[in-house]
Amino acid sequence: MNRFFTILYYTYFVLISTIYIHFSVIIWLFTFWWDKRRIAVHGFTNAWGRALILPNPFWKINSEGREKIDKNKTYMIVSNHQSEFDIPLASLLNAHFKWVSKAEIFKVPIIGWNMWLNQDIKLIRGNKRSIIKMIRDCGDAIQKGNSIYIFPEGTRSETGKLRKFMTGAFVIAKREKIGILPLVINGTKDIMPKGSLKLSYKANVSLKVLDEIPYEEFKDCTPEEISIKVKSLIEEHIVL
Repeated sequence: MNRFFTILYYTYFVLISTIYIHFSVIIWLFTFWWDKRRIAVHGFTNAWGRALILPNPFWKINSEGREKIDKNKTYMIVSNHQSEFDIPLASLLNAHFKWVSKAEIFKVPIIGWNMWLNQDIKLIRGNKRSIIKMIRDCGDAIQKGNSIYIFPEGTRSETGKLRKFMTGAFVIAKREKIGILPLVINGTKDIMPKGSLKLSYKANVSLKVLDEIPYEEFKDCTPEEISIKVKSLIEEHIVL
């Protein structure tokens, strides 16, 4: 059953994504000259993400705490990372933000093109010059009123157990004096485990928004201390 579903879903994914990227380009063409934050394109990308995860009735998807997000505030959004399906799951937030993603993803047809349209932020992992540029680009995006979404683990967890949090997101939050919005993702690893292309047609998935950590609460902490605190908060809600 899972093998049949995998073939069916990838066919659906290619079809839907091919259709949606055309509309993304059209929206960008009509808005790029005045919509400097790419709000319209990102809003459509959220609709695209929901189209990729909601149609399957056997994926039981629950979201909690979205009312905590203040649309008038700018956040450093951080969460655990279990699966590639974390990305479309984030569309349920219905919030405006820029992804920080490894440079290789920008080269992927359709998905990478759409990230370019959204002005998401590129990072070459392990490259100090790229890390410095990423921090600068995030700062510029924040100054324009955009939230930033980063996976502090840097890569997906194979088991769901949290990996060590890198400090980049917290360096930026402290530097830009913005609050940190922690999210908890559960169950996406059961849809698509790391290292596998095979999908499960059944899964229980949840996205939980925790309370914002205001800048005032961590302004005197080091990025390492902040990362430990945020990791501990998220860890309390992980289901293994």
